[in-house]
Amino acid sequence: MSGPERKADADAEAGLAGPGVVTEAPPRAGWLRHHAIDTRPLAIGPFRRQVLGQGTAFIGSMLTQVAVPVQVYYLSHSSLEVGLVGLVGFLPLVAFGLWGGAVADVVDRRTLYLLSSIASWLMTLGLLGQSLLGLANVPVILLLVALQSGFFAVASSARGAIVPRIVPSDLVPAANTLQFTVGNLGSVLGPLIAGVLVNRSHGFDYAYSVDAILFTLALYAALRLPPIPPTGDGHALGLRSVWDGLAFIVGRPVLVMSFLVDILAMVLAMPRALFPQVAAERFHGQVGPLYAAIAIGSVLAGLSSGWIGRVRRQGVALTAAIVGWGLAIALAGLAHSIWLAVLLLAIGGAADLISSVYRQTILQTYAPDEMRGRMQGVFVVVVAGGPRLGDLRAGATAAATGATLSWTGGGLACAAAVLVAGLLVRPFWRYDATRPPIAADS
Repeated sequence: MSGPERKADADAEAGLAGPGVVTEAPPRAGWLRHHAIDTRPLAIGPFRRQVLGQGTAFIGSMLTQVAVPVQVYYLSHSSLEVGLVGLVGFLPLVAFGLWGGAVADVVDRRTLYLLSSIASWLMTLGLLGQSLLGLANVPVILLLVALQSGFFAVASSARGAIVPRIVPSDLVPAANTLQFTVGNLGSVLGPLIAGVLVNRSHGFDYAYSVDAILFTLALYAALRLPPIPPTGDGHALGLRSVWDGLAFIVGRPVLVMSFLVDILAMVLAMPRALFPQVAAERFHGQVGPLYAAIAIGSVLAGLSSGWIGRVRRQGVALTAAIVGWGLAIALAGLAHSIWLAVLLLAIGGAADLISSVYRQTILQTYAPDEMRGRMQGVFVVVVAGGPRLGDLRAGATAAATGATLSWTGGGLACAAAVLVAGLLVRPFWRYDATRPPIAADS
């Protein structure tokens, strides 16, 4: 088979025709069209492998995300040092997220995604090594977390920019919902498994080992992607290209607000740095259900998400979802029954799934392809960095005022701030997904 023929076959499987997308998925009908999760993007081979590989790997990554703060708390007995896990993870996310997004616009996104994923996997092996050697050294753990966060930021920037190239534009909301739902399913299973493992002898060893093994499936999915070369004007890589991406956002109120409301939601209302302390003080050390609860709600919302793609006023929907998240988190901080706390956190998780889909969809459909890598770089900084800053805020506030005030006060502050911001920025409040970007910002 000739080179052009092989390329045509790869494009047909991926849904690509040069820089465009031509794949058409069959329509759905009846009850499923209105209520159940839209699975049509799974008919596209590369996307299906990405969802399955990432979903499986996410179970392992959640084991590590639980094991690291629990190990740090076990070694230090300090929620402030648990909060530092978020800080050291955030700084590389900013630098490498922005840089990785710029790189994704000038190189083959498949290659960038694969190499950065391998590097992130090696950092997981490093966490396993420090646990097996019994180093009991918090700075070593923080260093490995920082390096892993940097490589994760690059991989995520490339992966997010890949999605609009392998699925039709009308299925982007459904594709994002599938990715978030499968990822959240991993967020349910991972913490529940971690809750069992980390309470046993050599539990940290087991958690990091399972993460390393499961991540190989994500590497396989990345390896099977077709080539995804850059499109557009082929801008030179450098600080100027990063600045161009930021300038593109700043000039568009809809994009600015989509990032701002997420920052407010995660920095003010993310309570996970408090889970080890609250579990020890109220729930007899049952930390696993707390880490799983938000994801449980997200999975349930995702499975009944057929309506999400039909909402036109996505700015209003995004604002309402984050206000709901903040209020649910605030109430969960007052609960003294673990199952009530889990229920309220799950309600918050359902709202978070809805807001996540709209944030990602607005970004992916708003920007031209030659800007999507840089847009995803900023997205990674905000979405992955926000919770890490939230960990720092929650831990520091708890050290000064107590866990309850830190948790509940943050949720209430989030709901109030997002509602005010949404109402004040009229282009965002009026944003209609069916209108072109220029009209949407007017």
